[in-house]
Parts: sequence; structure tokens; C-alpha cells
Amino acid sequence: MDVPALVAQARAGRPRAVARLISLVENASPLLRETMAALAPHTGHAYVIGLTGPPGVGKSTATSALVGAYRRAGRRVGVLAVDPSSPFSGGALLGDRVRMAEHAGDPGVYIRSMASRGHLGGLAWAAPQAVRVLDAAGCDVVLVETVGVGQSEVDVAAQADSTVVLVAPGMGDGIQAAKAGILEIGDVFVVNKADREGASDTLRELNHMLGLGAPRSAGDWRPAVVGAVAVRGEGIDEVVEALGRHRAWLEERGELAARRLRRAAREVETIALTALRGRIAALHGDRRLTALAGEVARGGLDPYGAADRLVAAVTGG
Repeated sequence: MDVPALVAQARAGRPRAVARLISLVENASPLLRETMAALAPHTGHAYVIGLTGPPGVGKSTATSALVGAYRRAGRRVGVLAVDPSSPFSGGALLGDRVRMAEHAGDPGVYIRSMASRGHLGGLAWAAPQAVRVLDAAGCDVVLVETVGVGQSEVDVAAQADSTVVLVAPGMGDGIQAAKAGILEIGDVFVVNKADREGASDTLRELNHMLGLGAPRSAGDWRPAVVGAVAVRGEGIDEVVEALGRHRAWLEERGELAARRLRRAAREVETIALTALRGRIAALHGDRRLTALAGEVARGGLDPYGAADRLVAAVTGG
């Protein structure tokens, strides 16, 4: 495979080239290092928006509506829709692209379903590198829709510039939003299906809970709360406007650069730890790890000392 040619084709907006690059990422191809090195000079421009919320809240419908809004503004849009994994094939189980079929023929939109493959936190492990592919391919906005696993779905905040949390009336989401950090990760809250009974109560409850949060200094961002009916496109322009205000705030405060720095640091750390685990697995083959575990089990060595020896063996230190 000619990686420079493939990157050039992706930069020219050819969907098949973008698809092949993301497949290299998902499959942890031996060409992945070369691919990421070739993409690196072309990244850092896309505005990354994470969308999360409980199953059934309408994330895919809201994502599709946001795609339409950004396309009307002339933006190129990439979508990563993370689905649960099939226990048999490991592939994406639901295929969110089906629910975004209206954009299938638009050359300014690229939509990719990715399997979570058992990764907790609502994202696929390959999502950060896939975002880099879409960024380098010229997408102005990248929407990352999480798998919809509930309260543990907070990883998206570490991968996005802005995070949208969707809730719906009548699902207990107002209470759920206060749990497990979900309230803290949202930059914009969207009460979807706002034409249902109880929507005004959910909007009021969310605003109340946000007011009960940690004290804010003057100039801090207070998460926006917007009502929407995504299936009809109602309220979506208000969501885009709130995201625009949040991005302006991020840039004014220097927080956009800080978030991207933290994201890059986390990505580097994850790759390094994955490589380290691979070396440890190789060590297990020559029984060094097993021997250390045996000493710990017999009480002849403490686990910290064993870990120090293992790290030294792996790193050559």
C-alpha cells in the first residue's frame, strides 16, 4: 500500500481513501505509524464535537440534524458514530449510517460507524486516530457520537473540543445527568423530543442542577441548556449557536489549545501504555512475568517491587 498516495487522495476528498485510512487505524495495521506520520502536518484544524447521552434519546437523529446545519453553513463534516460491537464478528452492531442516509450522497459529508469492541466509556479505542484522519482529510467539523452506554460514557469529553449531552423528558434523564460525572462533562445540554410532556420540567431541572454545581468565577462558561425536536430540525440552529459561543469562549480563554494539549497527551500516553502491554505480553511468553507473580504469591516479593523489576525488564532499565 502506498501510504503517501493514500493520504494525498484523502486530502483531495476521496471517500474511499478516507475509509481505507480509518480501516488501517481500526485494524492496528503495521502501516499505522507511517500513516499517522504522514497525516500529522495536516491536522489540528477540525472542531471536534462529542455527542453523548442514554440510549433512545435520539443521538443519531440529533447528529444528522447537526450535519445538515453545518452543511448549510458551508462546512465539511465528518461523523464517527460509535456502535456496540457484535459478539460474533466484532463489527458495529447497529450501523448509525442507516439513520443518516439523507447525507449519503453529499460529498461534503463523511460518515463512519465504528465498533466499540468492548472499550468502556462509550468510544472505540481507535476513535482519536480516526478523528485525526477526518481532520487531515479537510473536515471543518468532526462529530463523534458515542455508543450510548449511560453513566460511564464520559470518555468523549477528553476527546472533544465541546461536548453535547442529550437528555429527553420522561426518561429520568434529569436525575441521571447528576450522576457519574455526566453533569460535569457537558458544555451544551440538549433536551431532545422537547415536544413531549414534561420537557419544560426537564429544562428547569437541568438549569437548577447546573446552578448547584461548583462555584464559578466571573467569565467561566456556564453550560447552555437548549430544547430541541431533532427529528423536525427544531432547535438545532440554537444548538449550533450555543456551540459557536462555547468555541469563542474556549479561544478567548486559551482553553481550546489547553484541551487539545490534554487530548494529545492522553493519546500519546495510551499508545505508550499499549506498547508496554505488548512487551509485557511478550515477556509472559518467557515466563518472566509468571516468575515474578509467583514470588508475590508466596510472599517473597511485594507487588510494587515486582512491578519495578518488570518495568526494568521491559524498558531495559
